[in-house]
Amino acid sequence: MELMGIPGPSGQEAAVRQYLQSVLEPVLPKRNWLSTDQAHRKTDPPGEVGNLILKLPGTRRGTRRLFSAHMDTVPLCVGCQPERRGKYVVSADSATGLGADDRAGTAVLLATALRLLSSDTPYPPITFLWTVQEEVGLKGARHVNFQKLGKPRWGFNFDGGDAAKITIGATGGYRMAITLKGIASHAGGAPEEGVSAIAIAAMAIADLQQNGWHGAVRKGRRIGTSNVGVVRGGQATNIVAEKVELEAEARSHDATFRKRIVKEIEQAFRRAAKQVTNTRGQSGKVEFEGRLDYESYHLRVNDTPAVLARSAVSSAGLDPEIAIANGGLDANWLTAHGVPTVTLGCGQMNIHTSAEKLDLPAFHQACEIAWSLATGEDPNEA
Repeated sequence: MELMGIPGPSGQEAAVRQYLQSVLEPVLPKRNWLSTDQAHRKTDPPGEVGNLILKLPGTRRGTRRLFSAHMDTVPLCVGCQPERRGKYVVSADSATGLGADDRAGTAVLLATALRLLSSDTPYPPITFLWTVQEEVGLKGARHVNFQKLGKPRWGFNFDGGDAAKITIGATGGYRMAITLKGIASHAGGAPEEGVSAIAIAAMAIADLQQNGWHGAVRKGRRIGTSNVGVVRGGQATNIVAEKVELEAEARSHDATFRKRIVKEIEQAFRRAAKQVTNTRGQSGKVEFEGRLDYESYHLRVNDTPAVLARSAVSSAGLDPEIAIANGGLDANWLTAHGVPTVTLGCGQMNIHTSAEKLDLPAFHQACEIAWSLATGEDPNEA
């Protein structure tokens, strides 16, 4: 409840990290078990703070395991006033989201760490990682100082969804900044002398929509998604728009097909830029800047982290549900860093909306699942 009430959108996680440190530092035998990195200095724009890392040496021999969750929320959750209503927690302010995505996961890790530190139950070496800027491109996980993690073999990421859900794969995402440059003119006196950047944008988006390259993209057996999500441009109704800036994305589990979607987006805007001309035969120009936010990944159901997760979910009295995500997760980058990672839910519902709520029984089940994963038998020593 305390964590969900702390404002902390992406890039502004300082207060959340400070809260975690204030709870952990008094109970740690050695303060150097807790550290931070400089991931926020590598992001654009830079954030307030980097990732928080707690590295426990363990009380028995075993393979080091990684537990992760992200500290940031979407902007909708700023100002949240968490309130318990029956078996759910909701935001008392109906205009805000709850922030259970992912303060619930943050709390699962914190509760597990505190329980390990106060219990006589033996456990292997474990690293807890609270990341920043997950909601804006998994930036904390991407730029984590991997050397500070202590070489974990497997990862368990606690994020959104039902406690029984085990996500073993996720899509890859590519983001684009598109700049359209037209020619300004008086929209009433001489519109024919102008080249409207807005017209170029409209034609390109319509082209993509009509030809099946915008929204849900299905071409034979290949599937993906694309979206032009931000359009900025124009100054006044009496000026032919000289410049428009757009932000778009393309996603697919198939890296080759995702590149094809990106190519189709680029070609549509280039065609439109050539088609919109003025009386002098001048046309618009288009510029692209793109980056891969995260690559797709897909673990097998018999890979060790998936096997351990299924066992832990079953031990909590639930039927494991194997899933593949169509959105990015910190697990994408953790797996890319060499730590095969599955993602488990914590009872978050209706995330990224003002109707978000946290299922408390599911949250407590997630805590028990995390405990089982933290203290369970090492399969390498079984």
